[in-house]
Amino acid sequence: MGITFNADEVFEMAERIEENGAAFYRRAAELHGDTAGADVDLLLRLAAMEDQHQAVFASMREELTDRMREDTAADPYMEASLYLQALGNSHGGEGAAAVTEALTGNETAEEILQTAIGLEEKSIVFYVGLKDMVPPKLGQAKVDAIIAEEKEHLTILATELRKVCGDADAA
Repeated sequence: MGITFNADEVFEMAERIEENGAAFYRRAAELHGDTAGADVDLLLRLAAMEDQHQAVFASMREELTDRMREDTAADPYMEASLYLQALGNSHGGEGAAAVTEALTGNETAEEILQTAIGLEEKSIVFYVGLKDMVPPKLGQAKVDAIIAEEKEHLTILATELRKVCGDADAA
């Protein structure tokens, strides 16, 4: 195994991704302004859901054992933390900064939800791959808890999309 992480580092990254996800929804709501009240309400609810998701990950992180926080390599310059922040910001899934920056305000709620679903799916794949980089003794099984949370979030987004589309087969 090349690069390894511990569960604490993965949860740190997960918290950052959720923070970026909330920023995505808030930016979309800001760009929609007063033009679509129901859409803005939905986007702000989704931002709050991301905030809650971040809090869930923070709580789960607090419950990790000391073993699951052990350093995986000598890092006198704290480069691992910077690497993790960059990875969390650029993994291409949920909370991807480039997607937030690309928002124009012309997107419909349906388009935003479809984008969010695609990003959530990429995040799940990201965590599945990342799980292989966490040795069992450093909390590999805890990454499954992140994946389960993300799957639940995906289900919520799909339900919201069906509501917006008014069609049970939309998602």
